[in-house]
Amino acid sequence: MARSRSRRLWMWLLGSVVALAVLVTGGTWLYIHVLQGPAPAPLSLKSAASSQPSASATTAQGSDSNSGSATAMRGGAIAGSWRVVSGSVVGYRVNEVLAGQNNVAVGRTSRITGSMTVQGARVTAASFTVQMATIKSDQSERDAQFDGRIMDTAAFPTGTLKLTSPIALGSLPAAGVVKTYHVTADLTLHGHKRAVTFALQAERTSAGIEVSGSIPIVFADWSISNPSFAGFVTTQNHGLLEFLVKFSKS
Repeated sequence: MARSRSRRLWMWLLGSVVALAVLVTGGTWLYIHVLQGPAPAPLSLKSAASSQPSASATTAQGSDSNSGSATAMRGGAIAGSWRVVSGSVVGYRVNEVLAGQNNVAVGRTSRITGSMTVQGARVTAASFTVQMATIKSDQSERDAQFDGRIMDTAAFPTGTLKLTSPIALGSLPAAGVVKTYHVTADLTLHGHKRAVTFALQAERTSAGIEVSGSIPIVFADWSISNPSFAGFVTTQNHGLLEFLVKFSKS
């Protein structure tokens, strides 16, 4: 009799564990896919659908690419100092597994300051600063981990990106045409500075200039703790820093 009761107890416990696992997994699936909804789309220019590869954009200018005076005149229209303005967004995108369910974690901020200098047909200087503690996701628990053990925003309150090589703009496309440029810069995160190269898309608009792109980030390269937490949330060892920055003439 005692053995039978013990067996029933173990079966009940086992059933409870299985039911709890199903409940957690099912509840997480419901939250991610139904209640929470899909992650925000990657940051990009509104006109990105008309984007062309940089080589095509450069050669597609026809007579402009063969006319130094035309290039100089068009370059003169954007020469000078530019500043980051409202509507700019910077953030992260990381693939994670939450209680067995695939998810995309996204955090963003609009607290960005910076400037850019254009001389002739070249960007000769640019630097940007982000207040790291203002980057927020849709989860307060994730944000607490980000501000604490992952990025330690109290000790490292800002992230910076500084251009290290001029960007040759070539023959500038017309307003509303998106063109791709390749950039070399120093990225400082978590108190560590590393050189990065990446592609960005740029567009002249009626209000100024907009640029968008993403930078792959391997966490260990900046001594950033892996975002995985207590076996409940696991992530890859890398993510993306994505941006959409808008400029106005100073």
